[in-house]
Amino acid sequence: MEKLIPFTINDLAKITNHRSGEIKFGEKMITVPKDTNPIEFLKTCEAKYVLLGIPEDIGIRANFGRPGAASAWDSAIKGIANIQHNRFCKGSQIIVLGQLNVCQEMKEVEHLDFNDIDDRSKLSQLVEKIDKDVSHIIFNIIKLGKIPIVIGGGHNNSYGNIKGAALAKGKSINAINFDAHSDFRILEGRHSGNGFSYAYEEGFLKKYFVFGLHENYTSKSVLDILKKIEDRVRYVTYDSINIRKEKVFHQEMVQAMEFVNTDPFGIEIDLDAIPNIASSAMTLSGFSVEELRQFVSFFAKNKNATYLHICEGAPDLGEDKNNHLIGKLIGHLVTDFIKSNHE
Repeated sequence: MEKLIPFTINDLAKITNHRSGEIKFGEKMITVPKDTNPIEFLKTCEAKYVLLGIPEDIGIRANFGRPGAASAWDSAIKGIANIQHNRFCKGSQIIVLGQLNVCQEMKEVEHLDFNDIDDRSKLSQLVEKIDKDVSHIIFNIIKLGKIPIVIGGGHNNSYGNIKGAALAKGKSINAINFDAHSDFRILEGRHSGNGFSYAYEEGFLKKYFVFGLHENYTSKSVLDILKKIEDRVRYVTYDSINIRKEKVFHQEMVQAMEFVNTDPFGIEIDLDAIPNIASSAMTLSGFSVEELRQFVSFFAKNKNATYLHICEGAPDLGEDKNNHLIGKLIGHLVTDFIKSNHE
């Protein structure tokens, strides 16, 4: 895990707001001790959940999106550190592994223009580089019997999560994606809009379900692709559930669960599915925060839930006073996942 920047006990202390008579997650979460091999430490540590940050927005840039998702990890870890440690959820269940070192890659993209064909090719190559690093870390975490909770970056990182999990399990895995978009676009070079199609094409993704697809923002070509492979890739639209009321939210979750729970599956969450959340592709219409929390809680209960990935939130794109709210939202999703999965 040479591309990992470890999160230290001192880092945790700096972001935890200590208050007399209270115990915060930041006082109880576990970090890898200094000069200790992370893999060796994970082997012996009893905590089940491993937090990993990916502070990049290169895949989003390569997909013509607005950069900003690189800031989600910092916002999230501050939010998580200040959750109350109590009988409902304990900070000691979490190992804060650290963040992927993407400093060099982020520096390289500063002056790249996605409208330039050569620059777009460079962006895709950098995404491929990050793919390898993400899949390597995810593989190691899952191989050691832990559950990764991955935060930040674009949805390009779904590919690394799926590949790493599939290699650790020794077989292709399934995925459920709470998203306004399918991210199943053509194989035109890696970016945030084709993580799942690349994982599918390369045999790491077996069955895939998109929950809450927005009808107005899904191209005919993508719908045609999905129609051809509907035995393995399915979706339900947001419009059919919450606008036309042809379908019922909970029943659709049950059907999606039946589709993906036949094998280990990843839970993918794109925050641009929630209205007014600062992200690369903000929406005014979408599921509520409560529905998203119910979704995470529902799928986390299943024994085949293999990882949680929360991406595309971009605090830097929001108003300054609201920057901490994305971190708080991610904190809710992380604890909802742990509470349901831990039972």
